[in-house]
Amino acid sequence: MARTTYQDLLDAGVHFGHLTRKWDPKMAQYIFMERNGIHIIDLNKTVVKLDEAATAIKQIVKSGRKVLFVATKKQAKDIVADYAKSVNMPFVTERWLGGMLTNFATVRKSIKKMSNIDKLTKDGTYSNLSKKERLMIQRERIKLESLLGGISDLNRLPAALFLIDVKKEHIAVSEALKLNIPTFAMVDTNSDPSNIDFPIPANDDATKSISLVTGVIIQAIQEGLEERKRDKEEEAEKEAVAAKTKVDSNEAAPAEGGKRKRVTADVEAEAVAPAAETEAEGSEE
Repeated sequence: MARTTYQDLLDAGVHFGHLTRKWDPKMAQYIFMERNGIHIIDLNKTVVKLDEAATAIKQIVKSGRKVLFVATKKQAKDIVADYAKSVNMPFVTERWLGGMLTNFATVRKSIKKMSNIDKLTKDGTYSNLSKKERLMIQRERIKLESLLGGISDLNRLPAALFLIDVKKEHIAVSEALKLNIPTFAMVDTNSDPSNIDFPIPANDDATKSISLVTGVIIQAIQEGLEERKRDKEEEAEKEAVAAKTKVDSNEAAPAEGGKRKRVTADVEAEAVAPAAETEAEGSEE
């Protein structure tokens, strides 16, 4: 069953592409027609591609890995940041730093620097500094927060990227390609979908379109997280039952062993008795 309908996409304006003179020929397979100098996206293909992307991203999240959301364009950043926060996923909405993936170790150092500044404010060291030093540290903290605040909990490379406007986020796409990280993206008629693993043909400029498509992806992530939680609970229940069964069998084992020893002793006693009687008869003679 599709996660959204043709009508929902139509109402959100997902079908509006760019001017025909700005199109990328590689998007021809996803274009339905031209109207008033604007390309119209085939929403039937959008429904299929969106469902494929949502299913794949759900499996990634279910395995316990993270998806990094990337949207630095003005009309998308707030929408994507709010959605990503709702499912506790990392996001970049201010500026993509070159090497954020390919030079991840250095980025982690900057994140650690941000956490060290936070420690200074908590242990009282910050209040002992001069006013000028405090101001410099505060400015640096604000700058780091704006650039790296969305990935402060990302301890390792993400398992996938979800992008809005691959043309604008071309650096992120190229870094993901180098590291073989799968990419999911909204691709408009002026963009090249060939480097994207799961392209979603859609209008990447309208807020309603961005909100609808991103919302479907977030819904898939929520499903993946819930299924992962449910699987963990079932596994914990199985382990608890197995542990209880083992304890019960260990408690029953000594009782059975004792009974076996008593039976063995009775058999030995029966075998000794006839021999003793025979010896007694021999002595009487």
